[in-house]
Amino acid sequence: MSIDFEKLVGFIKKLNQAKVLVIGDMALDEMVYGDTERISREAPVLILQHTHTKHILGAASNAAHNVSKLNDGKVSVIGVIGEDYQSYDLKDAFANANIKHDSLVSDSTRKTITKTRISGSCSHSITQQIVRIDRQTNEPISKTTEDLLLKEIEKMVPDFDVVILSDYHIGTLTDNVIKTTMDVAKKYGKKVIVDAQKDLHRYKGLYSMTPNLPDTQKHVGFYLRSKSDFIKAGNKLISDTDAENVLITCGAEGMVVIEKGDKYTHIPVFNKAEVFDVTGAGDTVTATYSLALAVGADPVYAAIIGNIAAGIVVKQFGCATTTISEILASIPEKINLEI
Repeated sequence: MSIDFEKLVGFIKKLNQAKVLVIGDMALDEMVYGDTERISREAPVLILQHTHTKHILGAASNAAHNVSKLNDGKVSVIGVIGEDYQSYDLKDAFANANIKHDSLVSDSTRKTITKTRISGSCSHSITQQIVRIDRQTNEPISKTTEDLLLKEIEKMVPDFDVVILSDYHIGTLTDNVIKTTMDVAKKYGKKVIVDAQKDLHRYKGLYSMTPNLPDTQKHVGFYLRSKSDFIKAGNKLISDTDAENVLITCGAEGMVVIEKGDKYTHIPVFNKAEVFDVTGAGDTVTATYSLALAVGADPVYAAIIGNIAAGIVVKQFGCATTTISEILASIPEKINLEI
């Protein structure tokens, strides 16, 4: 399959035109940094002299952040927060990232999902993570909170071009939330893109999904080693979810797009030698892929754009984002697709 580079550039330049709604497990990554001072007399642990704290949007929030960087803030989120000080930090992070968050539902019985990473360094060494503290409520949301979410979904979905369901399996995306999203999206002709790690059969009626290779293999029950394996797995996913197509991310081996009719396209990684940190790269792929689909790209062109974007963020530490200008500057001179 030959790529029309003028067409590809055209889709990338239009990424800022689409409006995106992200529904899922909204989270905050709290990065606490300090300088190593000495060993404590109280216990055999390090004492850190705190230097600074940084707040980064994580989980479904990171998908929204990636979208916002590409479409100039034409993105809103629907999710659940607690009534704790972390909820204010998360809302501040959304505001700083130009993400609309008026549809967040507050629940006093739940914790705002927060991953606190404490890292230390001394003058002659690199910064190293020492411990991570997770705050989250793993149980599904209550009926009362669910009803509030459903109202927001029914109100918000019609106003957006594409909806991303970002499931980190921390309780937000119940069966009712998924079904209502699909029903409203279908009624108004909106595409739904799903990013989930397990229970993929729950998402019926979507347009596309972006599982990684291990999660795909778990779902279908066999290893994907050949083109025929990928087609078989993709067809099962399409059958189980009524999807039009699926994008399977394969790490260092690139991506595979499976469309109805046994259509297979393998897209290689474009910068394999420059990977630094893959954290959050899946969110970048889903965000960019969804935007590209929303502005008219077919799944293969959308996946290529997502692949280029992922190749940019993996060069950076932690959950990172990219821009249209960076994607345009990173288009490879040659793209070899296997079909």
